[in-house]
Amino acid sequence: MSGARLAVLGVGAVGRSVIELAEEYGHTVTAVADSSSAVVDAGGVDTPAVLDRKRETGTVGESDPDAALAADYDVLVEATPTTLGDAEPGFSHVVSALDRDKHVVLANKGPVAERYSELRAAEAASEGRIRFEATVGGAIPICSTIEDFGATHITAARGVLNGTANFILSRMAAEGLDYEHVLAEAQDLGVAEADPTFDVEGIDAALKFVILSNVLADGNQEFTLADATVEGITDIPGTALELAAEDGRTIRLIGESTPEGVSVAPRLVPDDGPLSVTGTLNIVQLETTHAGRLNISGRGAGGPETATAVLSDVSRLAE
Repeated sequence: MSGARLAVLGVGAVGRSVIELAEEYGHTVTAVADSSSAVVDAGGVDTPAVLDRKRETGTVGESDPDAALAADYDVLVEATPTTLGDAEPGFSHVVSALDRDKHVVLANKGPVAERYSELRAAEAASEGRIRFEATVGGAIPICSTIEDFGATHITAARGVLNGTANFILSRMAAEGLDYEHVLAEAQDLGVAEADPTFDVEGIDAALKFVILSNVLADGNQEFTLADATVEGITDIPGTALELAAEDGRTIRLIGESTPEGVSVAPRLVPDDGPLSVTGTLNIVQLETTHAGRLNISGRGAGGPETATAVLSDVSRLAE
């Protein structure tokens, strides 16, 4: 198939951007669903009208959301909010598509982080395939780089994979401000959510490194959030960053995936080193068996940025 027909579940920042950019990538959106409604058109939905309706009324159409899952499409884009534990309803959405031998591209981290072996088992029983580049690092091609190298040739992954926490630590260091002050600033700028727990407690970063551990384990072991050691940034005083600066270092929320497991915690890093990215930038270091250390950095969040990872996955499947 030269261009794919897409069913998009979820109309948050990522889903909305996928809908807006799909045509530019040569794909057609044939179904869209939010949590309470859907619109389906086998010839291609009127995407501007759908997004206008969503902004004006809070719904995308007149149909039940399940109509999108039952629609005629080649690739299901699962962009509903990440949930923990049973990873529902995202996991069931994926299985439903695979049962119909459809491909799936995930922006939703839950199924990949919490039910990875079940996801792969459902894929093995299907003619469809799953891809999930957008679940780790937004626009940064981390999963595809691991795929290209081969998971057995990468021994560890580490880095900064949460832009909110990184913005806060960067501002605390640059301006000598305390955590609460910078958090309020981040919320005003839209960099932090009204409830920033997922980001500042390290949970979001941990989910991403759990996914990387699952990819690196290559089916030999499964990791979930329960296997990760996680510490956030809420208790870091501004004085700690000042002391670190005196020694030519700074503090970043660093995650690490190794064969032994997953950890996320504030770490001291050299102020002029690759891990001291500033603002909302992300970076991942991959330790390879034959090519040394690879540093991959870029925008780790944002609607259009993450949508590019989704649509790149769609294009790979279309090939």
